[in-house]
Amino acid sequence: MTIVPQEDRLNAQIAFAIEIDKLKRVIRRNHLIDGSRRENDAEHSWYVGMLAMVFGEHAPPGTDIQRVVAMLLVHDLVEIDAGDTFIYDPEAVAVQETAERAAADRLFGMLPPAQGAWMRALWDEFEARETPEARFAKALDRFAPILANHHNEGGTWPLFKVRAGQVREKVRVIEEGSPSLGAYALELVELSVVRGHLAE
Repeated sequence: MTIVPQEDRLNAQIAFAIEIDKLKRVIRRNHLIDGSRRENDAEHSWYVGMLAMVFGEHAPPGTDIQRVVAMLLVHDLVEIDAGDTFIYDPEAVAVQETAERAAADRLFGMLPPAQGAWMRALWDEFEARETPEARFAKALDRFAPILANHHNEGGTWPLFKVRAGQVREKVRVIEEGSPSLGAYALELVELSVVRGHLAE
């Protein structure tokens, strides 16, 4: 095992800390709940991390919520390099994995090896969605934009001509991580259709 001198470790950690500040500059398609402006990736990551603590009782029994929060804090760091991918844009989604994996290699590779490997493992786990923690984290990542769009007259849905069927498809990911949040999200979709904020 390679031992990194303490000064080199700190320098690597400082460089990473400076680099991830760039997440604040990545602007997402989604708007804030009040509709006043678009949110950035850092705000989104904080928000879904908070949702993990708020909605923890809706996770599968035994889910490690602290791990979910950690996962959500790192899940979008790759967008510093890869940019935000709009989930209703099939062309962007098609190249997303390659771009984000390259970004993960670079960003987590900046840290001291063991620390970088730990964060990379969290990111990989989130992407694979094979654990209850990852499925719950992904559910919250999908739930937040639906909640926001519902409360700001459709938000990005009418703007990008997103249809109700497309949103229902994304709700399945929420249902996999939390049946109760999935059911609630589906209610929001149907209510948005009734109000004319989401087209069939």
